[in-house]
Amino acid sequence: MKEYKYTVFFEPAEEGGYIVHVPALPEICTEGDTLAEARAMAEDAIRLVVESNIERGEPIPEDVVIPEEPVKEQIAVRFAA
Repeated sequence: MKEYKYTVFFEPAEEGGYIVHVPALPEICTEGDTLAEARAMAEDAIRLVVESNIERGEPIPEDVVIPEEPVKEQIAVRFAA
């Protein structure tokens, strides 16, 4: 059995839950009400994309290596009144 691993980002959604991003598979658009649900949804979505590529004889995308941790910060922008 072949195993594929992909980097996945879970972005907190304004209305609650998490939005899933998979840089190597930009066609994935899913979310979950909890982090556990979002992980399960990500796994299902990745499986569907990879299976679809295999069935169509298309290459399986490799994971996108992200060398550093994402940076989160707020930037203030001021305007003259």
